[in-house]
Amino acid sequence: MPADLDDLMRAAVGGVGGTERPGQQQMARAVDQAARDGAHLLVQAGTGTGKSLAYLVPAIKHAVETRQPAIVATATLALQAQIVDNDLPRIADAVEPLLGRRPTFGLVKGRRNYLCLHKIEGGYPDEEDALLEVGEVDRAAGRIGEEVVRLREWAQETNTGERDELVPGVSERAWRQVSVSAEECLGSKCPMVTECFVERSRAAAKEVDVVVTNHSFMAIDSFEGRQMLPEHDLLVVDEAHELVDRVTSTITDELTGGMVSTAARRCGRMADASAMREAGELMQELLDGLQEGRLLGIPDNLGLALARVRDAARSVQSELKPASPADNDASRQVARAAVDEIFDNADRVLEGRELDVTWVAKDPRRGTVLRVAPMSVAMLLRDKVFGDRTVVMTSATLELGGSFDSVAGTLGLRGEGGPRWTGLDVGSPFDYPRQAIAYVASQLPPPGRDGLSTAAMDEIETLIRAAGGRTLGLFSSTRGARAAAEEMRVRLGDDFPVLCQGDDQIRTLVGQFAADARTCLFGTMTLWQGVDVPGVACQLVIIDRIPFPRPDDPLASARSQEIARRGGNGFMAVSATHAALRLAQGAGRLIRRSSDRGVVAFLDTRMITARYAGFLQKSLPPFWPTTDRALVLKALKRLDETAGAVGGQPDSAPQQPAAEPGVETDAVVAADDPGEMAPTPDPEHDDLAPVVDEVPVPPADRSVPPDDRDAVPAAPPAPPAEGWSEEDDEELRDGAELGLDPGELADHLDRPLPDVQSRMAQLGLG
Repeated sequence: MPADLDDLMRAAVGGVGGTERPGQQQMARAVDQAARDGAHLLVQAGTGTGKSLAYLVPAIKHAVETRQPAIVATATLALQAQIVDNDLPRIADAVEPLLGRRPTFGLVKGRRNYLCLHKIEGGYPDEEDALLEVGEVDRAAGRIGEEVVRLREWAQETNTGERDELVPGVSERAWRQVSVSAEECLGSKCPMVTECFVERSRAAAKEVDVVVTNHSFMAIDSFEGRQMLPEHDLLVVDEAHELVDRVTSTITDELTGGMVSTAARRCGRMADASAMREAGELMQELLDGLQEGRLLGIPDNLGLALARVRDAARSVQSELKPASPADNDASRQVARAAVDEIFDNADRVLEGRELDVTWVAKDPRRGTVLRVAPMSVAMLLRDKVFGDRTVVMTSATLELGGSFDSVAGTLGLRGEGGPRWTGLDVGSPFDYPRQAIAYVASQLPPPGRDGLSTAAMDEIETLIRAAGGRTLGLFSSTRGARAAAEEMRVRLGDDFPVLCQGDDQIRTLVGQFAADARTCLFGTMTLWQGVDVPGVACQLVIIDRIPFPRPDDPLASARSQEIARRGGNGFMAVSATHAALRLAQGAGRLIRRSSDRGVVAFLDTRMITARYAGFLQKSLPPFWPTTDRALVLKALKRLDETAGAVGGQPDSAPQQPAAEPGVETDAVVAADDPGEMAPTPDPEHDDLAPVVDEVPVPPADRSVPPDDRDAVPAAPPAPPAEGWSEEDDEELRDGAELGLDPGELADHLDRPLPDVQSRMAQLGLG
């Protein structure tokens, strides 16, 4: 008789020393139901829900009943490690008596994450010279050599060959000396295939109940016919808000002259690659003369150069074909893989697929790079990921603007022919309105292109001093973060140390931030998600401006224009959705457990004045909203004074050590740790809520549709202009809000610049 889910959940929660949580139970039942009826499920589970347990237990139950493994895919190695090393072992022990056996599990990664024994034994050519830039060989060869010697010694000891097991790690260049890509692998023809770490791990995965992997590996496996993961009918995607970006990155291709030169060098004497090398040099020369940004068409001279590269690569491919299977050694396989990549990428750019976007990027190390990526992966995900299995997508941020529609659309779940799916928000165990304030500094001028204003710098200083440090500053650009850090170091002196992303490794910086409550940490997108510093070390999160994608971002602009062409609102579908997701992730850094208190301060007045403000607000946790500066400063000062009592530690005591972003250790209260329920707030130390209650600011109305919700009275609409639709005017307003100049708007709308300037004046857009 199948085990009862509720019994399994009680056993698992008890086994890890946790407490039952309503949201966790609701999610577990929904996952179990989806696995049984085949409908896809999107679950938003807020911080503290314990969502890992809520999907792992039903996944184990399903795998045991169907005798097919369940696949769990995450965005980060950190969460993979948490699941495999912490969650699954404890769950397996707890549910074993109910299932009659101990559930099994394993971790599967891409081939590059494992040692290649054949390469270590000298079966592959040395890549070192190909990996080093001119002038770096002598300087780096010694260090890399030492690391490779260490790797060879480790190869004799390790049972798995997994890179993550090597502590401390080695450089990427050293690791490439002992690993191969899937294209370079000899497969079944390898003389060491029976000893191969990769093959052993994949064979073992076929026999377990739960297989853990990452988004990219899962996507490649799906797109290429699911040959690397075992057959399965249940897929759980955690950190699902990252899936579209991870998949897009996985199938983005690029070309540089350096890539062509490296491929030619790997051919050695096996083929004459001189024509391919010369074509690559010409291509790079032409690329260097282009401006950074999207290519709406391939310039004729660049097209001719790409055709020469493609045709030369095709010729080399023919020469590299082995005369017999015995001739297909590792050197030839590596050369063929490199030349195949050159041919395929050049051919893809020249083909000009309907949904492909091509652009030129300037890389500080590699020079000018030609890139091509799909405008949308929605249909690819619909067909290849959602097509023949049940998929559960979960994250703390899937419901944007009060709806799952935005995220579901990017995943291919909406529209004609879409599969069945349901959305579920199980909430959070936290009392957000009593634990946190969402403050908009309404007295500040709107953010401009020239960085933070003096008034914004004054506001940052005032907030930090009121909070007694304890500040995580999240900025939309590296330039903004550095400028604010430099300015605050001058203003605050030694009273409140200011760290900035780039000063050291993220792990080190976060550790220093968590260890000293008076320290502040400023940074960009890396810090907006994954950083977990509960307690009194982080009681103020400052967000400098709404994190829209850059106006010149080639993929974002292409998506926006295509949606507008089809009659939709490109700004809301792309830019506002992107911003809402990042804001939700950034604001989520503040409250990590039930005893946390604090303020999220937005320095961008558009959070309450713009027409899309309601959409952004509805995407945030339901903090207590206010624009009352005096109230906020009073709350921060009171939190500072009582931080020892609220956080359980006096300021003089060492703070909990912080983990690498996304990594939860035993010393850190993990947001999704099923065994750690944060304590119930002590009324005597509930210092934020009484301050808030002194000024009765009503919570934001989260039921009003975003297009109808203006925090300030809207100006009367300008009279219709001949040839301008309401959608055109909306695009103008949205672009002006983003800071686009009339020239950029003219290009975006495909209209003459004087017409755009005239209409902007009529609308009062300046």
